[in-house]
Amino acid sequence: MRILNTDIIKNAVEKMCIEASYKIPENIVRCYYDALKIEESPLAKQILGQLIENANYAASNNVPSCQDTGMVVVFLKIGREVFLTGKPIEDMINEGVALGYEKGWLRKSVVSHPLERINTGTNTPAVIHFEFIDGDKVEITVMPKGFGSENMSAFAMLKPSDGIEGVRNFILDTVEKAGPNACPPLFIGIGLGGTAEKAMLLSKKALLRNPGYRSTIKKDAELELQLIDLLNQTGIGATGTGGTVTVFDVFVESYPTHIAGLPVAVNICCHAMRHKETVI
Repeated sequence: MRILNTDIIKNAVEKMCIEASYKIPENIVRCYYDALKIEESPLAKQILGQLIENANYAASNNVPSCQDTGMVVVFLKIGREVFLTGKPIEDMINEGVALGYEKGWLRKSVVSHPLERINTGTNTPAVIHFEFIDGDKVEITVMPKGFGSENMSAFAMLKPSDGIEGVRNFILDTVEKAGPNACPPLFIGIGLGGTAEKAMLLSKKALLRNPGYRSTIKKDAELELQLIDLLNQTGIGATGTGGTVTVFDVFVESYPTHIAGLPVAVNICCHAMRHKETVI
């Protein structure tokens, strides 16, 4: 049994919030370069070049890559051989977020009630998802999710008879409605199956997969490739100005479901796909 004080998790979250906002992951920036090779629109090529310039400037000068520094989503995997001491882990994660947003001069965008719209002033609370795994480690992923893209996400309870064609059509319709609002080129997370809330969670978790890595489930991997081709045919292009590349990648995560349902969730992420991972 490993004893771990939650202060350590607070400090890690603080640092990760800042780094995720300043530094777009290298494998994401690589997508910009790859898109330049196949993009046919001169304007879209220019925009992709600006995305590269912006990512490099933010990382070099320790400033946010985007003014919308998001609402923080935290995925926490806790080893079964870890014994946590100190303050409750939820409180310490939120303290870490608050410190990170204060020290990093990051925009605080969270309101205390969806209808009253009063800013909490700390960018907390975070949205926290727990999972228990084997071992004595704690794995933390911090995802600051901007709402230009989050607002464009969607969910539907399709009929089983709608089948794969209905799934494809719903996803295509969702991305076309998003248009330029989600800051394309996009990363698309798809959740299939489970219940309504399970499908939505799957779609968010799907975005954590590395670009280019297909699902280990053959049916899902085939759907991913179909959707990449289908969505890039929309011609929405970089920032909605038209072009060859509308999505960088699509990730599908599935789960068993009820005989009477076909839940489909689409979580859209902008070109930045900000996240930071660490293992304690």
